[in-house]
Amino acid sequence: MTKPPLSKAERIKARRAREEVNIFARMPAAYAGSRAQAQKLLQQVDGLSIVEWRVLWDLSEAGPLSIRDMAQIQRVDHSQLSRALPEMRRKGFVTMQRDEADGRQMNVALTEEGRRAYERTAPIMKQRRAALRRAFSPEELKQFAGYFDRLEAFYRQPLSELLTDDLMPDNLLPDHLMNKDTPS
Repeated sequence: MTKPPLSKAERIKARRAREEVNIFARMPAAYAGSRAQAQKLLQQVDGLSIVEWRVLWDLSEAGPLSIRDMAQIQRVDHSQLSRALPEMRRKGFVTMQRDEADGRQMNVALTEEGRRAYERTAPIMKQRRAALRRAFSPEELKQFAGYFDRLEAFYRQPLSELLTDDLMPDNLLPDHLMNKDTPS
């Protein structure tokens, strides 16, 4: 005996239940929520963008940095910073100078105006981090960071380790994607 077809509401409920445990679907929503929350807080204080805030924070804590160093710290592509920095220089937040040892690198330093913008904004962003620490225990936060480390390692795996020939009908992936030496 066949089951009666599910109603639209039942199909949606079943699909949502599967998506609740789909990490690939949940991460963009969490990322978007984090950015929206941060942007609302930043707009209340100084109208900084998230990238501007991160640059000011990095330079305040670590001193002058190259764009490459900031990109590594923030785990973003350097082009995202390269696009934001000219406007930050125009606003008087940073100075930019070509690195003397490596002319390809640009070094960025905080100005007094940038330090003041950081000091106006830092307290509200500190409160945000404190609120997160109230929502999660120190152990949970440590575990969460560990999960991110593992997830980032998963994303760096060669495709040949991710996909197996026996799961791919008629070897749909081209040979160059199955090559173990090809970075993902």
